[in-house]
Amino acid sequence: QVQLAESGGGLVQAGGSLRLSCAASGRTFSTNSMAWFRQAPGNEREFVAAISWIAGNTLYADSVKGRFTISGDNAKNTVYLQMNSLKPEDTSVYYCAAGPRLQRLRSGYNYWGQGTQVTVSS
Repeated sequence: QVQLAESGGGLVQAGGSLRLSCAASGRTFSTNSMAWFRQAPGNEREFVAAISWIAGNTLYADSVKGRFTISGDNAKNTVYLQMNSLKPEDTSVYYCAAGPRLQRLRSGYNYWGQGTQVTVSS
């Protein structure tokens, strides 16, 4: 099993920044990719960004490209999501996920955190 714990959510004004963290513990050697998804009330959970541990390759949703940056610290088994130029439409619960390979599909991730709320005021 892999346990994921997110932190760093909060309330920020439009145009501001936040950094989310996700610390992984347990059988982390079984995962090669970590990702961030988000879900707003009434919406499906959607892909935001992902990173592969070995090669450091990244994927981004078009809606956040150029504003969000995903990075990882192998030594700490922690992945970060730096969110800049935040918009009200970025308001969601953000979930960390871990899986065997880099991809955008929710079904490809085996482990999930509990989520952290990000609220962007206009």
